[in-house]
Amino acid sequence: QVQLVESGGGLVQPGGSLRLSCAASGRSFNGAAMGWFRQAPGKEREFVAAIKWSGGSRSYADSVQGRFTISKDTFKGMVYLQMNSLKPEDTAVYYCAAGMGLITSRVRDGAAYTYWGQGTQVTVSS
Repeated sequence: QVQLVESGGGLVQPGGSLRLSCAASGRSFNGAAMGWFRQAPGKEREFVAAIKWSGGSRSYADSVQGRFTISKDTFKGMVYLQMNSLKPEDTAVYYCAAGMGLITSRVRDGAAYTYWGQGTQVTVSS
């Protein structure tokens, strides 16, 4: 049974930092793309960042480029999202997702991902 379990969300002031973690288990993720997506109230889900499980190439949404960093530890089965210089507009539920065999051109498409976590709330507010 595949499981993606997010943790690390919370309340942070503008300009602060958080690190989200995603524990991936239940199958081999070789060849997969691991993505972070977010959904704010009343808005559609949007792509945040992705990393290839094998090789490690990264992609970022323009809105987080330079502030967020995605990384992985394949031995531990973990994917991370380091979020710096947080803004109120970063407030959302953040989801970890796994897409098997995704090519780079598709990593921003949430519909291409097979497995999803339950999400973790990130609130940026003073």
